[in-house]
Amino acid sequence: MNNENKYRMICTLSFGDIYAQIIVWLIVIFVSLASTLALWSSTRQIYAFATVGIVLVLSLPFLLFAFVTTLFNHIEFVPVDQEEEKKSKARRPKFRGNKPAEAV
Repeated sequence: MNNENKYRMICTLSFGDIYAQIIVWLIVIFVSLASTLALWSSTRQIYAFATVGIVLVLSLPFLLFAFVTTLFNHIEFVPVDQEEEKKSKARRPKFRGNKPAEAV
């Protein structure tokens, strides 16, 4: 009585799924650079650099969270039938020989 179920992992993520996230983050970067240029003067240079640093440090975790959750939402585990497993094993080339590969 072997009741082990085998699963196949399928990732359906495409570039269109994360395209909007990339556009939003690019907008955040350009707004950050615009605020840096607005603060740039001989007396406020440290504030300009601090603004860019704060925006990047605060926005990067949200970007990574959005990417990871989008990726996890597009991963599916589908049970594999016994017949389908046998067909996929039959299609795979079998390794024959005990010799390791050698360079010529």
